[in-house]
Amino acid sequence: MADTGNLRQVISDEYREMQESLHEDEDYGSAAESYAPLVALVVGQCQVGKILDYGSGKGSLREYLPKHLIAPVEIDEYDPAIPGKEETPDPAELVVCIEVLEYVEPDMLDNVLDDLVRVTDRFGFFTVSTGEAKKVLPDGRNVHLIQEDADWWWEKLSSRFKIHSFARTKTGFWLTCLKKGQNNG
Repeated sequence: MADTGNLRQVISDEYREMQESLHEDEDYGSAAESYAPLVALVVGQCQVGKILDYGSGKGSLREYLPKHLIAPVEIDEYDPAIPGKEETPDPAELVVCIEVLEYVEPDMLDNVLDDLVRVTDRFGFFTVSTGEAKKVLPDGRNVHLIQEDADWWWEKLSSRFKIHSFARTKTGFWLTCLKKGQNNG
């Protein structure tokens, strides 16, 4: 269990309830399938044995990643809106955060980014969608609460991590990063 002494809140109770409700939809919280081959490549290149899927949703990374790996890895899951996955996570060599950050409440974003720094022992793989989603929250807001361009996200992320690689996608971008103070190996 991680030390929770200096942790700040990463989600409000009201928003957690909304997210729990949305996760009842079969298609919600399952974006990791399309990124599994790329995550497998990062796992192989970085030679990691433990992954934290931060904002794991239904656990599609755990389901699809093994099909693309040469050797098995341990996968821990954290999602504050999924009962059974809401425990404060321990750090991992590789933290994967797929289609999560744009869903974060804007006033909680710095707390979430700081928590990502805390749990990242060596490497991060993050994806972000920069525009609107098709789904809306029960209160009428778009589920992508943060709709900022890649430059805005670059500033937020590069202040906390050393960006290693970056690629644009149809809907946003993905990047790999190192915890500041870490070397590539």
